[in-house]
Amino acid sequence: MATGVSILCYKSKTLANGAHPLMIRLCKDGKKKYVSLGVAVLPQFWDFEKNKPKRNCPNKIVIDKLIASKMAEYNVLVVDMMAERKEYTPRSLAQAVEQKTQGRTVAEMYGRLFAEMKKMERLGNLAVYKYSFNSLMSYTRNKLDIPFREIDCVWLKRYEEWLHARGCKDTTISQLFRTLRSVFNKAIEQDVIKQDAYPFNRFKINKFDIHTEKRSISKEEVQRILALELSDSGFYMGLAKDLFLFSYFGAGINFSDIALLRFCNLKDGRVCYVRKKTGKSISFPLNDISAKIVEKYASPFGNDRDYIFPILDAAVHRTEQQKRDRIRKCRRAGQDDVVLTDDVGDAGSAQGFVEQLGNRFRRFGDFYGDVVRQVALVGDPVGGLRFDLLNQSFQAGYVFNADRSLLGRRRRLHFPPPRNKECQACCQ
Repeated sequence: MATGVSILCYKSKTLANGAHPLMIRLCKDGKKKYVSLGVAVLPQFWDFEKNKPKRNCPNKIVIDKLIASKMAEYNVLVVDMMAERKEYTPRSLAQAVEQKTQGRTVAEMYGRLFAEMKKMERLGNLAVYKYSFNSLMSYTRNKLDIPFREIDCVWLKRYEEWLHARGCKDTTISQLFRTLRSVFNKAIEQDVIKQDAYPFNRFKINKFDIHTEKRSISKEEVQRILALELSDSGFYMGLAKDLFLFSYFGAGINFSDIALLRFCNLKDGRVCYVRKKTGKSISFPLNDISAKIVEKYASPFGNDRDYIFPILDAAVHRTEQQKRDRIRKCRRAGQDDVVLTDDVGDAGSAQGFVEQLGNRFRRFGDFYGDVVRQVALVGDPVGGLRFDLLNQSFQAGYVFNADRSLLGRRRRLHFPPPRNKECQACCQ
């Protein structure tokens, strides 16, 4: 049955000033849906036979344009639905148009994405998109309520020049443009804009130099860190050393993922976890040093749901925001609380190291998603293992099989299996 789209002055509802709201009426298969245009007209200015404003109607030109625009929007959507043979109702049709309207400008689309990320507790992504939004707001002088079509190649080039003028490096500029490109892609996916409004087919982001200097520490420096005696330096200095070594021998696991590790993530001498940043499953073996570090912080009265390291407290840090804030606080310098990153640097300089040891120095393996850098195993006199980076890439599954056969000499730990379904779920 054909869908009817018409305009009417809704006499069933009268406002305080005596005017009636204008409505779009959608009809299909005997069902009706009324959608307000947000405009009301006094009955003496409306032609009820022709369903249009009279010549003497105030703001007649504006009202006529609004009616024509909305009618065309619904009619185009009906034609698209019929062409694609999609089922729809008057209600779903109205919701589809309303959804498009809400994210039509760049600022509105960012707002919609913020709400979605908050709901899904994707706080890391939320911070990245807010950084992009704030940069665009600064560039446009708080006038980001603009249609997507206004952002073309010329606009992007000027934005790039503006960023360079403020001293932004290519890595920062690349991140900002990749985030903006993602907003465009999401707007296209949600039918907010058409593909022809996409400017990144011509404006290339890969022109930015995002390569950073690779820094690492030598095997001898690791031996010196292992030999550091920190019993008189306080608990947190020792914890910083342990976290550094655990990450070094743990495939470069980052600080956030270390903080979130629970004892249920330990399985048959391996650490199995889901990387917070990418949602990908990661697994690496425990060697003798890592195993001793884990045992050091294990409590005989604990359970599988306890965090391995004393960074998060399950009784205090319950929400994703609380966990994120705590991890950021522990990593940030200049606080009276635990400052783990700086402690790691102090531990390194305690033996006269030229360079301070920070988070990135122990990241000798790239486990981003399913693709990692190929690694070659060499002997390590400190009882652990060291990986030298090569340039080829292959799937992480091969790494698992390789280190299972090559690391046979590692110490095997047998931890009890998860005791409940909730614990099993967190280990998937």
